Amino acid sequence: MYNYLIKIEYDGSGYVGWQYQKNGKSIQEKIEKALKKILKKNIRIIGAGRTDKGVHASGQFANFKSVKKIDNKKKFLSSINFFLRKSSISIVDIKKKKKDFHARFSAKERVYTYYIVNRLASLTLDKNKAWHVRRKINLDLLKKGGKTLVGTHDFSTFRASTCTAKSAIKKMNSIVIKKNQNKIMLTFKSKSFLQNQVRSMVGCLEKLSSSEWSLKKFKEVLKSKKRTNCAPPAPAYGLYLKNVRY
Repeated sequence: MYNYLIKIEYDGSGYVGWQYQKNGKSIQEKIEKALKKILKKNIRIIGAGRTDKGVHASGQFANFKSVKKIDNKKKFLSSINFFLRKSSISIVDIKKKKKDFHARFSAKERVYTYYIVNRLASLTLDKNKAWHVRRKINLDLLKKGGKTLVGTHDFSTFRASTCTAKSAIKKMNSIVIKKNQNKIMLTFKSKSFLQNQVRSMVGCLEKLSSSEWSLKKFKEVLKSKKRTNCAPPAPAYGLYLKNVRY
């Protein structure tokens, strides 16, 4: 039995998310169907992160086990991407791993980036790829809010009611905020995240940076550990799983 790790890129628009669901098509389902055509067997892939409906990825990873050895990397990538050509999903790379490797549990750090376009004009090129915020964002306040979230905290405020994580205590390794003209990029690094955590944090950071909330209130919302105090989560289409470090 061979264990393989694949790197995946996808546009999450039109998908119910990474994981199988009864109410629509998932990224996992599309890739498994393509693998079956190549390997002639039912294959189950294990994703590094279960991205929600509408969330994109440029660095999602998944592993799968196969009785058949994949000798020709180029041939495999060409074949699977042929079957995925109409699905807005690409398999960027494949590597052979040790038998005990697990895409989810072997991960040391996950990197998510959220994109905001801060301008009055409607979006064309970034439509459904970034959150369009018309009211002026104060970058200094945005960075102060981000700094508050770095470190080990109880992130219950930013946790979805359907989240199955055993604990809401997580360590945020870093939050880097950069601006290029009117595009703002917020990059979050942590070993693991709660369901809806990044989008919920961004929703609250937008309230702070637009001066609707004070920094004092932002800190109180975090410390309250109450989901009811959280701002509406930022739209899913601005979020990207950028990388997973092993």
